[in-house]
Order: sequence, then structure tokens, then C-alpha cells
Amino acid sequence: MQSSSRNLSMTQVLICGAAIVTLSMGIRHGFGLWLQPITQAQGWTRETFAFALAVQNLSWGVFGIFAGMLADRFGAFRVIAGGAVLYALGLVGMALSPTGLLFTLTAGVLIGAAQAGTTYAVIYGVIGRNISADKRSWAMGVAAAAGSFGQFLMVPVEGFLISGLGWKEALLVLGAAVLLIAPLAFGLRETRFGPGQAPPREQTILQALREAFKYPSFQLLMAGYFVCGFQVVFIGVHMPSYLKDKGLSPQVASYALALIGLFNVFGTYAAGALGQRLPKKNILAFIYLARAVVIAVFLAAPLSPASVYVFASLMGLLWLSTVPPTNAVVAQIFGIQHLSMLSGFVFFSHQIGSFMGVWLGGVLYDRTGSYDIVWYITIALGVFAALINLPVREAAIHRPATGRLPQAA
Repeated sequence: MQSSSRNLSMTQVLICGAAIVTLSMGIRHGFGLWLQPITQAQGWTRETFAFALAVQNLSWGVFGIFAGMLADRFGAFRVIAGGAVLYALGLVGMALSPTGLLFTLTAGVLIGAAQAGTTYAVIYGVIGRNISADKRSWAMGVAAAAGSFGQFLMVPVEGFLISGLGWKEALLVLGAAVLLIAPLAFGLRETRFGPGQAPPREQTILQALREAFKYPSFQLLMAGYFVCGFQVVFIGVHMPSYLKDKGLSPQVASYALALIGLFNVFGTYAAGALGQRLPKKNILAFIYLARAVVIAVFLAAPLSPASVYVFASLMGLLWLSTVPPTNAVVAQIFGIQHLSMLSGFVFFSHQIGSFMGVWLGGVLYDRTGSYDIVWYITIALGVFAALINLPVREAAIHRPATGRLPQAA
């Protein structure tokens, strides 16, 4: 831990941050289970549902920038608590929306804004401010692993709620459960953001943004994160329907998503831990290339429950494992003063990719009756992302105006 008495304890940050991410990401990862129940009950096309979740990812990215700015300026507590309330309202609206437009506004815009305030960019800002650089990548891996555990824990629960209560009632139950995030946010209250206090800053927001967007490595990280979003959200939302179309039972999809979450606990933790020892750009390049290979083998092999479970386990190791090294590189290059905001911008690129992945999945399925084209795109993008991460420079940027270097990770 850093020596400042104003810092929260590492244990407190990790417990509260991990619990928040577990709930927020765990619920979110199960949304694909609602695709067929909702579209069949409402008489909508898959494109309607997919567009709403595409908007959700885009909304998450847009609001993530502002959530990061607010968290850097006023502290994470207020942002997280507000996000919990928005999340509950969005889930209730998702259950009760009678039209595709209202469904897009609630499941899309509202829940996306809620996720911006309750997931990685904001939590990683707290980690960056309170946990020393020599443990930061590891701590980010722990938080990301919590999101993966949330998927393993919550996706089967969501499947059980849908089958036991009905899709609409299941959403209402989750709307009540997500409010638990608000009291957990109290554990992330930082004294440096108390009344009349403001953390010292060497740069304004505009100076930080100008510096980051002119830096080639920041641009490469954003491009790679676009690919990450495209791949994981396409698979997470459309794989249940893909498997059902191929004649496999819905339980296979639920178990597959749970396996992704379980194995991603190990993958994200390992990526964070390795980031303290190996170049993070090499870790990222390996992850993206390995995804391309795993997807290609999955498509070429005969489809069966066993092949799905092997695919899900391998993809789980690679699922959110990009998150700790990507955010740790941002902290390493630019320091921690504007970490939540800069992470929000990188994540915005991720969410543009998410929008394209989930939306193209719905559009091309409705046009062609198959997901094949989008699967092939995910393979090509994986190779592309592996290549563009290799030139990333991880060294702290020099700021000649002040003669000082930002804190390195």
C-alpha cells in the first residue's frame, strides 16, 4: 500500500470493488438469455433485441467517459451509487416496455449509463488512487476476475429465474438485487474527495485528453479494445441463439456462459499478475491471437455439447483478460490523475466494437439466416488486434512543461 493515510486499505478496495463488479457484470453477462423469450413474447425480430443491446453498449461507452470524469473529480462513491439506481430502473423498464423504442431506451440507454458508473473504469480509478504501482496490475486482475466470477455465479441464476418465474418477473427480481451495489459503494468513499477538498492536479482535463489522443500507443490500445468489444459481446449475446439454432438445448448455452465466467476468473487474474512481470503489450497480442485461433477451431470442429464446453472454457481464459493489462498500460503511460476518464475513453472504443458486434449479429442473421459471416469477422479482427498491440510503448510519458514524469505502473 501507499503510505498516505488518506488511502483506503487494499483489502477494503478489493472486497467492495469486486462485489460491485460481480453484481454489475454478472447481471449484464446474462442478457443473451432473454433474447428468445422476449422476442417471442413481444413478436419482435432478433434485430430489435440486438439493436437495444447494441445501444446499451454504446451508451455504456459514451456515459463511461463522463462517469470517469466525475469519479476523478468528485470520487467514485457518488457515481457508483447513482449507477445502482439507474440499473434498477433500467431492469424494471426492460421488463415492462411494450414497444421496441421503449425497450431500447431502458435496456439500451438507461442500463448502459448505469453500467458506466458501476464497472471497470470507475473501480479501476479507485484502485489506481489507493493501491501502489507495484501491485496495481495484480489488483486490476482481481477486480476483473470478480466480474468473471459474477458471470459464473449470475448467469445460471438468471436462467433459473427465467425458467422458474418467467422472463418478466426475473428482470424485476434482478432490479431489486442490483440495488445492493449502493451500500457497497460506501466502502469506496475516499477522504480526499470530502467536502471542501479536491485532489491536486498537474493537468486539466483538456490537457490530459490532448496529450493522450496525440500519443500513438493510446490510439493502438483503443483500436485493440474495439476488437475486444466486438468479439465478446457478439459471442455473449448471440451464442445462446446460435446453439439453439443448431439443435442444442438452452441449458448448453447457460452452462457455456457460466464456464466462460468461471475460466475467466483464472484468465483475468493471470493476466493481471503476469502484467507485473511481462510486457503488457505482449500479453494483449497473445490474447487476441489466441481468441482468433480458438474461434476458428470451434467453427471447424463438429458441434456438440462437449465442443461447446471446451470452446467456452478456452474463451473464458481470454474473455476479459484484456482488461487489466490495457488499463494498467494507461496508468503506466499517463499516471493516475485522470485514469478513470482515460480508461473511459479507451472503453468507449471497446463499446463501439460491442455495438457493431451485437448489432451486426442480429442484422446479418436476419438477412442470411446464419451467423457465419460475423464469426469470420471475429477471427480476422483477432489477428488484426494482435498485430497492432505489438508496437505499443509502455514507458511513462515525459512532460517537459513540468519536468516531471507521471507515476509509472
